[in-house]
Amino acid sequence: MPMLKFLLIFFFLIVNYSNSYGKNNNSCNWDNKKQVPCIEIKAKSYNSSKYSKSGVNKIIITKQQIDKIGAIDLIDVLKFSGNVNITQSGPKGQQASLFMRGTNSNHTLVMINGIPINDQSTTQGLHDFGVDFIQTIQQIEIYPGSSASHFGSNAIGGAINIILTGDYNDYFSLSSDKNANYELTANKTFVKENTSLNLKVGSVKNETISVRGDIDDESDKLKNYTTNLNYENYLNFDTRVFSTLYLRQTKTEYDNSATNQSGYEGDNKMGLIQIGLQKKTKFSDKNYIIYYNAYDREYDERGTIDTYESEVAGIKYDFSNTLSKNLSVGIGSEYKYDWGYFKNNGSYQASTKGHSDNISIYGNVGLNFFNNYNLSVFTRNDRHKYTKNNQTYKINLEKKIIDSSFGLSYMQGLRNPTLYEMFGTDNFGYSGNRSLSPEKSNTYELYSNIKINDYINTSIRAFKSNIKNNIEYISNKYQNDRDNIDLNQSGLNLNINVNTNKISTRFFSSFLSSKKENNSDQLRRPEKNYGIEFSKKIKSNYFGNYNLNLLYNHYGKHFDTHSVNFSTIEMDSTDIIDIRIEKKIFNNNYYLKISNLLGENYQRPHGYNQDNRIIKFGFKY
Repeated sequence: MPMLKFLLIFFFLIVNYSNSYGKNNNSCNWDNKKQVPCIEIKAKSYNSSKYSKSGVNKIIITKQQIDKIGAIDLIDVLKFSGNVNITQSGPKGQQASLFMRGTNSNHTLVMINGIPINDQSTTQGLHDFGVDFIQTIQQIEIYPGSSASHFGSNAIGGAINIILTGDYNDYFSLSSDKNANYELTANKTFVKENTSLNLKVGSVKNETISVRGDIDDESDKLKNYTTNLNYENYLNFDTRVFSTLYLRQTKTEYDNSATNQSGYEGDNKMGLIQIGLQKKTKFSDKNYIIYYNAYDREYDERGTIDTYESEVAGIKYDFSNTLSKNLSVGIGSEYKYDWGYFKNNGSYQASTKGHSDNISIYGNVGLNFFNNYNLSVFTRNDRHKYTKNNQTYKINLEKKIIDSSFGLSYMQGLRNPTLYEMFGTDNFGYSGNRSLSPEKSNTYELYSNIKINDYINTSIRAFKSNIKNNIEYISNKYQNDRDNIDLNQSGLNLNINVNTNKISTRFFSSFLSSKKENNSDQLRRPEKNYGIEFSKKIKSNYFGNYNLNLLYNHYGKHFDTHSVNFSTIEMDSTDIIDIRIEKKIFNNNYYLKISNLLGENYQRPHGYNQDNRIIKFGFKY
């Protein structure tokens, strides 16, 4: 049945290769100073320089791509990357976990503008992807693979970077469905000489299904509010001051069980401020940034209140310089102070309160040599208050042949223990362990980026990685596993892009092996995923010009934990199709979006319902 759906979609795409109009928009460099909006923002990648950038595996998802698929939250965007698997404990707003390249859910670092934002009050350091919505986001970057030499702790599986910046295209958009659920976004920029001030606001209301009940039970409500303020001032032609303020609140009802469904609500608030100074010339780039992130989470379980608080403050310096036509270097340093607190009440009582800090020094070298060879070397030392000095490295060798490239990489990952793992307590006898060592990983990768012609290109990456010193809960205490048996992952990611002046199509697939120490499969990580992103501009004699966007995602069979008896069970695969049709009328864009077009009924993870078919109408002007 999944293959039949795939073939039907493929046939649909082939048939629709005609009757199209328009040309592809070319990428350009985002230029706030000249007020030039474009598709792709050339964002700063820290610990890189001109000739070491080819050693950075970065997938860019632009604002245009986000708008095309009609994304509401981060999950809507990331689920179409072949590098990640996502499970969410219900519909929009519920807790969601992301597994990058088969690693654990706390092995993905999340950043905003290159600054880590992981919540220090979570027990094991994972980021909740279910509470982040897309309305004020300008671009998303995915860094698959161990990335500690670039970003530090937590990036064992990889990193997600959210770009917040100004947008000179002022707009207002609103979409809704028959149940008065809505997504609202507004963007306005004020410009005076060399100064710009950009304001974005967004709000989401969603109430579709019960998280754990059946179709006749009460629906669980979500409300989200997001604000983003971006300021930029050019002091002269090569020096600018910039700042970003981001505020988010996500309030979500949830179910304790299939029988206890009412009286449970989470209130997740997050804020950050970043202030920076950049001096960029033809050959060098200097960045100074100070930042502050905070989380304030509260969970009301029928009058029993659990509270979580997190604060992070830091300062960062990053410098890159092109020394010649073949050599570039970069250096930098970052200091970060982490503080976290939480207290669980009720039948299960747990708490933690503690702090830590980390200072890092990093550098990179990029060298072009012989005939179209490039060598990129990255190194970083993190001195953590409790785990002390930890060095990580990455080396990448690449060969260019005409417009194609082939390469191999070795990279290392790192995850320091969380504040709860070091300082936490509970009413079952657990106590923290300040002697924990960091988890570490090694990844080996082969890749190719092949340009077949002006319309077709492919990307293939094969990897093999292992995680050692993994932190486990043993005998009422978190301890490092010292049995010299690693967690092992390996896989293959394939992308085929077909772009003409008529259509844009991406075929993606992922084949993954993720094993526990006993060589059994890790839970919630399917061996295969694949899908299609299809976009077409259509010219019709009856309806005029309009845009069609279709997305298909096959999520393979996998193992999970039964939500009632906790046994290990096999979950069936899913095939989800989303479609979006957009038409411009009097300079305004109107669109229809149907999510889960075929109405597939499924749970992921087991016991947690996912949305059925949803039809929404919207406009943007």
